[in-house]
Amino acid sequence: MITAFAILFTTLIAIAVGFQIALALGAPWGEWAMGGRWRGVLPKALRFAAVFQAFALLGLVAIVLAHADVINWDIPAWMIWVVVAVMAASSVMNFATPSRKERLLWAPIVTLACLSASAIGFLV
Repeated sequence: MITAFAILFTTLIAIAVGFQIALALGAPWGEWAMGGRWRGVLPKALRFAAVFQAFALLGLVAIVLAHADVINWDIPAWMIWVVVAVMAASSVMNFATPSRKERLLWAPIVTLACLSASAIGFLV
């Protein structure tokens, strides 16, 4: 069961990482990210921010996979709760964004990722 939650989390975050990389490479999806303030291609500074977000998300995946014993990486047990907190904050931001497109796409994905990380935290 724990492995299934870890796979779910990883899959959902892989979607977000792919999206962030696409934004960084110039995909015209600004309305779907970062508050939807920019239509089309993000400004260069935000494209760099998308790269940072992709790496940060990969770090969260590593923590979840380690905590679920899918990968052999010795981390403190409390780090899963950092992942949960980050994902919970992201859920709130995605539900509160003025961008309807962003709300419809990312709020459910991020919330489901948050719930899967929470389940791992409680089950391990």
